[in-house]
Amino acid sequence: MIQVYTGNGKGKTTAALGQAIRAAGAGHNVYIAQFCKGRLYNEIKALKKFKQIKVEQFGRRCFIKKSPEKIDRQMAQIGLIKSKEALLGNKFKMVILDEINIALKYKLITLERLLKLIKNCPKDVELVLTGRYAHRKVLKSADLVSVIKEFKHYYNRGICARAGVEF
Repeated sequence: MIQVYTGNGKGKTTAALGQAIRAAGAGHNVYIAQFCKGRLYNEIKALKKFKQIKVEQFGRRCFIKKSPEKIDRQMAQIGLIKSKEALLGNKFKMVILDEINIALKYKLITLERLLKLIKNCPKDVELVLTGRYAHRKVLKSADLVSVIKEFKHYYNRGICARAGVEF
């Protein structure tokens, strides 16, 4: 099955990580590729406690406030290759492509390559894609789509990201 978590609200990655923990609790191996992320977030520290969950990051600290550079594209391409290996390698029952929609939006990967990856997803592997700006063709290919919409957010009151809550 293909799951997509998208929208401008908070909680897309959190929802996918909850799926990973649930799968690990059932004894399944999970692969998480984080695109456009390269910091040691607290969720990464926590996930290291699960032997069934493997996390790899394919990004730098943060480029989103400016234009992506060649290195950003190269890292995303490596991430796509590693994700394909995880998806087709018969080791993982769940593969999460965190912020893949952002990678597509910023043209770090092509729509064609992502759609091919989705199409080739084995029936016994759960593929989860997160990030704002999910392409309509990605949404169409999914079995489950959750659009997380911001209704109200404390950022708008000037409250900054907090350890243990946002990162």
